[in-house]
Amino acid sequence: MAELDIGQHCGAEHCNQLDFLPFVCDGCSGVFCLQHRSRASHGCPGSEVSKTSIASVKSEEAVTHPCMYGSCKARELIPVLCSSCDKTFCLGHRHQSDHECEKLESPQPRMAATQQLVKDIIGSKKEATAKKGRKGSKNSETAAKVSLMKLKMHATGNAAVPQSERVYFQVFLPKEIKEKSKPMFFSSKWSLGKVVDFVASSANIKNENNRACAKKLRVCHAVSGEALPLDQTLETWISNSENPLYNGGNIILEYLDNHCELLEDVESYV
Repeated sequence: MAELDIGQHCGAEHCNQLDFLPFVCDGCSGVFCLQHRSRASHGCPGSEVSKTSIASVKSEEAVTHPCMYGSCKARELIPVLCSSCDKTFCLGHRHQSDHECEKLESPQPRMAATQQLVKDIIGSKKEATAKKGRKGSKNSETAAKVSLMKLKMHATGNAAVPQSERVYFQVFLPKEIKEKSKPMFFSSKWSLGKVVDFVASSANIKNENNRACAKKLRVCHAVSGEALPLDQTLETWISNSENPLYNGGNIILEYLDNHCELLEDVESYV
């Protein structure tokens, strides 16, 4: 009677046990019994190769770019480089004021030529305001305080912003957007560039401020129409003695050409 050819012998050294349900190692393709089926138990030579491959993959996946601001531990897959100090930062610290850029200059009066141009265009508005004196300024501040009470009931913003830092505005959106305005709050410590990014994200507005040739989203003063510098903070303009922003007042968000510093038809927004 012929012997039945069933099962295979274990390939582990000093074992050679006949196993009717042998195991095939996916590392070295050897045949082993139940006791020696694991790679460690039969000294699988494929283990080292596998570890090396995994380490190589992990090494490739680990190529990220750390934020160089303070103790921030955020990392980005694509380097976000500050054009002024040539350091890399996360998206949250990419603006100069947000990472306290060493090349960031203290707020100073605007360039003389640009300042004069703005004054010439809006001169008539300033003359009318000057006649009212301090009364006009007080009226604007009073109106903002009344509006602030209403804004606090409906405004949306980042819940992580401390109550002590919150400033509220009725944000008038670009004319091409169907929604006219949104009540919102921001941190007074935020740069105007960060304000633009937050509003654009919240209202699903196209934001191409990182493209050189595209029109830029700018925050504009609701009275003078001046396009405010993106690297300055809200706090700077709230404390501005000449042409301040009021907590509870209005601001305008609009697309402007790269060299445009003034929104002329302010009345059509507010």
